[in-house]
Amino acid sequence: MLKIFKNLKKSFVMIIVIILLLIVQAMADLRLPEYTSKIVNTGIQSSGIENVAPEVIRQSQMEKVLSVTKDDEEILRNYELVKTDDNSKEKYDEYLEDYPELENQNLYILKDNLNKEEIESLNELMAKPLVIVSFIDTNQLTDEMTDEITSENKDLVDIVIKEIKDKKITDLSIYNILNILPEETSSEIIDKINTEIDKKVGNMLSQAAITVTKAEYEACRIDMEKYQITYLTKTGLQMLGVALISMAAAVTIMLLSSKVAARLGQVLREKIFTKVMDFSIKEFREFSTASLITRSTNDIQQIQNLVTVLFRVVVYSPIIGIGAFIRIMTKSNTSMAWIIGLALVCITAVILTLFIVAMPKFKKLQELIDKINLVSREILNGLPVIRAFNKENTEIKRFDDANKRLMKTNLFVNRTMSIMLPALMFIMNGVSILIIWVGSHNVNEGIMQVGDMMSFIQYTMQVVMSFLMISIISIILPRASVSANRINEVLETESSIKDKEDTIPFDENKKGLVEFRNVSFRYPDADTEILEDINFVAEPGKTTAIIGSTGSGKSTIVNLIPRFYDVTGGELIIDGVNVKDVKQKDLRDRIGFVPQKGILFSGTIESNIKYSDENMSDDRMCEAAEIAQATEFIDKKENKYNSEISQGGNNVSGGQKQRLSIARAIASDPEIFVFDDSFSALDFKTDAKLREELRKKTKDKTVIIVAQRISTILNADQIIVLEEGKIVGKGTHEELMKSCDTYVQIATSQLSKEELE
Repeated sequence: MLKIFKNLKKSFVMIIVIILLLIVQAMADLRLPEYTSKIVNTGIQSSGIENVAPEVIRQSQMEKVLSVTKDDEEILRNYELVKTDDNSKEKYDEYLEDYPELENQNLYILKDNLNKEEIESLNELMAKPLVIVSFIDTNQLTDEMTDEITSENKDLVDIVIKEIKDKKITDLSIYNILNILPEETSSEIIDKINTEIDKKVGNMLSQAAITVTKAEYEACRIDMEKYQITYLTKTGLQMLGVALISMAAAVTIMLLSSKVAARLGQVLREKIFTKVMDFSIKEFREFSTASLITRSTNDIQQIQNLVTVLFRVVVYSPIIGIGAFIRIMTKSNTSMAWIIGLALVCITAVILTLFIVAMPKFKKLQELIDKINLVSREILNGLPVIRAFNKENTEIKRFDDANKRLMKTNLFVNRTMSIMLPALMFIMNGVSILIIWVGSHNVNEGIMQVGDMMSFIQYTMQVVMSFLMISIISIILPRASVSANRINEVLETESSIKDKEDTIPFDENKKGLVEFRNVSFRYPDADTEILEDINFVAEPGKTTAIIGSTGSGKSTIVNLIPRFYDVTGGELIIDGVNVKDVKQKDLRDRIGFVPQKGILFSGTIESNIKYSDENMSDDRMCEAAEIAQATEFIDKKENKYNSEISQGGNNVSGGQKQRLSIARAIASDPEIFVFDDSFSALDFKTDAKLREELRKKTKDKTVIIVAQRISTILNADQIIVLEEGKIVGKGTHEELMKSCDTYVQIATSQLSKEELE
């Protein structure tokens, strides 16, 4: 798989952008639960009050707060006293508008130059004093506690009474009494009050203090409904902005990921196609055409599907999963962290089980796709033969067998994997219910707030979703891994026929000379030689014909000339140079090869004849068509040379296809013509005309003809007779009629004695 990903180099910049956007999206998604918690805890439950430390507090209330804390100087440092008659202050009118109670009494207003750290420190300093004052003012201290304080300090009662009489104190509130008492004693009393408060509020001190702050705001005649709506609007807009950033990043990521995947598919298809173009016939036989098509299409599609989602899993999932877990452990109540562990264990068990069951089938799946492609190709290509022998039902059954095997394997894989999503959704919903169950008890006991429970659910779902994304990869990855291996097999296969590093040029003084020197050949993995001790020379200006019975090795000899195969023994010399020592391109530029089966490409007659050179002149094209006797049917067509040729030349007859193939070779004007039984589809009259015209065109060229018809080669300058891969006769027609029994048998089986003389 890593070898495949090396082909992503061209998309490096785009991948970096995707990774950065994934980080942005993950950070945005991790912020959303915080806003949910703020909206519920602060916006709804606390009426929009974010801080314990009041923005404004009455002077009388501040004095109470200061009387029950040792941090009075630290607290006062953060506030500014604004008096009712102090309208000389620059912001007095603004204060009066925000805090209408200023017209009745003095107010302490929080300074506006405090930073976040200072505010948080002030919150800690004022939380307990505010709650103490609230408990005292609302008579929430128990009688037992009051008795306890009094009984333990009986000796101080006389001191308090004397102090009241001497100073003529009329306000006998607990705050004045605490001021009268010695500092050590008042501190001891306050500590006892703190202990009582801790029993009542537990971990909810900040929430209790905010309730006190809210009451103070109302006492200062602040419009709390407006205050709450302002906070909810601000926080909601921030949340919406973060959500929009996340959405924009997600959309951009998907677009870029699709582009990267498509570009990778393009690169892989180009590489496979380029590699296949270099393959010799040996490699084609190893892979099969159907398999190569599957590897170039379906297998690459599997890789593209993987790449489309891969970046989200590799980059986004770890960030969102780890980030959410860290936030749970640092910002939420950790008493429910065990629920996440339980969820992850269940998810991992489901994924591993399904992975183990389904993995072996993925490789089988691709092999079955190869098989059905092969069967389909054979049936479609052989349809005329199938119909001629009434074998439609047999072939339908053969296709049905391959189709059913593919269907059953697909069903097994899909059914197995279809269990995954419901199972994982069941786990997710079960986790949500468990969190609500445990969290509701914690909320009831004052251990956590409702907003914290909601954010815990969201963070837990983010952790679970990161594993769900990994589970999606676990579905795609095995099949993509199999496909990657199949693609690598093609890309890593070296052609058995390749150019040497140091090639040499042809000898122009021996132009057109073809020499077989003790050539032998065997097909790969074959046990015996197909050709043995082949020796002959084909010279320019002469026609060399090769004839023999079926399977004697005629086509094999001519396939060695353009180096479709390499000789396994001896030497094949063209233009004075061993074909293994020259570039294949240069070699094939000198050869006009017409295969046994005429092959045409989709396009027009013109594009097929001009295949070797699209800039070829029309005169040269028409001349080649005329020599090949193709003008006979071209001129009858409405669009002449612009007439369409369908894929494989299926809209022309066998003879027309053969003539266009011959015209294509003639138009390339090579120095060596090789005709591999290329006249077999022509009638005798056309065959004779074509050879006559061809003789004029090739008077200075080397012509090598493989033929089954004696009439085609009667006038050849040299006839090679093959039998079981060996030359059993060599010479002209007249010479072979006298010296070669094999040739005589072939000749007399086709022509009468009079025709042969």
